[in-house]
Amino acid sequence: MSGVEQNVTDPYLWLEDVTDEGALDWARARNEVVGLRFAATDRFAAMERRVLAMLDDDTKIAYPGRRGPWLYNFWRDGEHQRGLWRRTTFESYACDEPEWDVLIDVDALAEADGENWVWAGAAVLRPSQERAIIHLSRGGADANVEREFDMTTRQFIAPEDGGFFVPEAKSRIGWIDADTVYIGTDFGPGSLTDSGYPRIARRWRRGTDLSTAETVYEGKSSDVSIGAGYDRHPGYERHYLQRSTDFFNSEVSLLRDGEWRLIETPTDADVDWYRDWLLVRLKTEWTPNETTYAPGTLLVADLNEFLAGAREFEVLFAPDPHTSLESWGWTENHLILTTLQDVQTGFRVLTPGPGGWASSELTDSPAMSSTSIANLDPLEGGDEFMLTTTGFTTPTTLLSSAIGEPAVTLKQAPGYFDATGIETEQFFATSDDGTAVPYFVIRHRDRRGTPGPTIMNGYGGFEISKTPSYLGSAGMNWLERGGTYVMTNIRGGGEYGPEWHTAALKEHRHRAFEDFAAVARDLVSRAITTPDRLGAIGGSNGGLLMGVMLTRYPELFGAIVCQVPLLDMRRYHLLLAGASWVAEYGDPDNPQEWAYISEYSPYQNTDTGKQYPPILLATSTRDDRVHPGHARKMAALLESQDRTVWYYENIEGGHGGAADNKQSAYLSALVYEFFIQMLIEGRRSA
Repeated sequence: MSGVEQNVTDPYLWLEDVTDEGALDWARARNEVVGLRFAATDRFAAMERRVLAMLDDDTKIAYPGRRGPWLYNFWRDGEHQRGLWRRTTFESYACDEPEWDVLIDVDALAEADGENWVWAGAAVLRPSQERAIIHLSRGGADANVEREFDMTTRQFIAPEDGGFFVPEAKSRIGWIDADTVYIGTDFGPGSLTDSGYPRIARRWRRGTDLSTAETVYEGKSSDVSIGAGYDRHPGYERHYLQRSTDFFNSEVSLLRDGEWRLIETPTDADVDWYRDWLLVRLKTEWTPNETTYAPGTLLVADLNEFLAGAREFEVLFAPDPHTSLESWGWTENHLILTTLQDVQTGFRVLTPGPGGWASSELTDSPAMSSTSIANLDPLEGGDEFMLTTTGFTTPTTLLSSAIGEPAVTLKQAPGYFDATGIETEQFFATSDDGTAVPYFVIRHRDRRGTPGPTIMNGYGGFEISKTPSYLGSAGMNWLERGGTYVMTNIRGGGEYGPEWHTAALKEHRHRAFEDFAAVARDLVSRAITTPDRLGAIGGSNGGLLMGVMLTRYPELFGAIVCQVPLLDMRRYHLLLAGASWVAEYGDPDNPQEWAYISEYSPYQNTDTGKQYPPILLATSTRDDRVHPGHARKMAALLESQDRTVWYYENIEGGHGGAADNKQSAYLSALVYEFFIQMLIEGRRSA
C-alpha cells in the first residue's frame, strides 16, 4: 500500500504542507489563542524576562572548543541575539575577562545579507586555521548554506573568487587540504537518500564547478547517508568513508592503495581509531575469533594487523548490570573512558605500553551530578583536557587538567534560582516486566511526605542517556514555586549501555512507555504527587512518548506538554528525515512491523471513550527533521473530539523549537505557565 493510498481518509493531510498559507493561518490562529491564555499574564512576562536574563547573562560560562592554541566560542547575549563567533588563547581565557577576537557577528551578517541566519557551526582548516567553512541555517533548519571564510581578512570568499560555496541543503563537508574538500550535498535528482541526506561523496577542488567534482563513492537511496573525511594526524593521515545503511548500522572504510578497504567489524558497532589503535565498542554480541564478547564491551586491536586479517583483541572495558561505557576520548598519550554506574559518572585512564594497557583512576564525580570530558586535542593539545561538572541544583563548573595533574577551576557558572533546601534523590520504579527503572527527584526537603505538583521528563530512544544537568529555567519557574521535577531514565536510552536501548527497539517499543508509566505510578505510591497534579513533558522522540501517555495512560497525568513530536507513525517515514528512523521504530509499510507500531501510534489511537488530560502541543515551522505536520494533525484531531488542547507553532526555530534567546525564553515561560495553571491552579478548561 503506497503512502498516498494509505492516507486517503486522513482529513488533516493538508496540514502536512509546511508553508501552505492555509496551514500557516491555521497555526497562527491557534498561536493567538495560546498567547491570550498563557502569554498575557504578568506572571508569564516575569518568567519570560527572568529566563531571558539568564540566557543573555554575560557572566555565564563561555564554553570553548579547542583547536590547537585557540579556544573558539559561539556567544549570545542581549546585544547579540544571533551571536558572535570568536576565539581567544588559553592564557587569556583563564583570566576573569578574556580578550575575545570576534571573527563573525551573525547579527550584522544577517542584516547585511537580508537573511534570517542562525549559526550552525564551523569547520576550521588545521593546522593553519586561516580558513573555515561556515554553516549557516535559515531560521534554524537542519539544512545549511556552506560558505568559506578567510580568518585573516575576516571576509567570506565569494565563489567567483574561488571560495567554496554550497547552496542550502543537508550537506556534509570537510577539509582535506587548503584547496580540497570532501562534499556530500544535493547535486540534483537522485543525489539524496530517501531520508534526505547525501547519497554521494565527492572530492571537490578549489576553482572547479561543484557539478564536476570527482565522485569517490555512491550509496543506495535506501541508505541514511554517505560521508567521507580526512584524518590529518601527522604520520597517520587517512581518508575514510562512512556508509550509514540505517540509523544504527554503518560500514566504515579506509582508503588504502587507491581502494576503499572495509573495516570488517559488526555494522552496529562504534568504530574509532587513533594512530595505529583500532577501537570497537560492541552493541551486540560478537565472536571474531574463539572468544565471544558481550554488548557494551570496548575492544582494542592493532589497526594494520586487523586490516591484514588478524582478529586479536584486548578488552578495555567490560560492562556489568549497573555500569556502562558512556564515551571515550584520546589525549596525546592516553585514553580516557567515561562510565555510568546507575547513571552516576566515573572515569578511567588507560595508557598503552609495551606490557599492555595500564589502568588508573582519573577523578571522582560528585554524587547526583554528571561530569564530562571536554576539549581533548591529541593532535596539538598534549595530555591536557577540560572537565565540566554539573548537577540539577548545582551550576556548571569548568575545570582544566592534564593526565597526572590536579584539576584547576577555570570558570564557575552563576546560579539562577534559590536552591536552598532543594535536594536530589534517586529512586527505582518497577516496570511491567520487573525491570528496575531509575529516576531522579528534585524537590524541596519540606515536600517530603506531602504530595505536590510534579513535572516528569522523559525521552527513551536512540541510545541517548539522560544525565543530571543544571535546571535553570525549571528551577526559577517551578522548583522555587514548590514544584517537584523528575528526570526519568527509561529504556530506549543509553544509561545502561546498548542493551538498555535495544530492549525498547522496534517491537519492544512498548517497554519505554511502560517504564515511564511505572515511574508515574511510583511517584504516586511514594506520596510525591497525585495523578491530577502530575505533568509530563518530552520532545522529539520524547514527544512520541508524550503522545502515547496521552492516548494509552491518560489517567496517570493532569497535564502534558508535547514538543516537536512524532505522532503519526503511519506516515513518519514519508516525512522529512523520518525514513532514517526506521531502524528505531520499524517500517510502517511492512505489515508485520506496522502490526506493533499500530498498537501505539498516537494519531491512530485516540479513544473518544477516554478522558484525556489537557495537552500543549508545540512545534516549529522550520523544523526540517521532525515534520510539524505531526503536531498540527494531532491538534486538529483532538480539537475535533472536543479535547482540551492548545497548539503553538514557532514560525522558525528548527528542531530545537527556538532560533534565538528571545524565542527560547518565550517557549520556556509558555511551558511553565501552562503547568502552573494546570497543576497548581487547576485551571484546566479551555
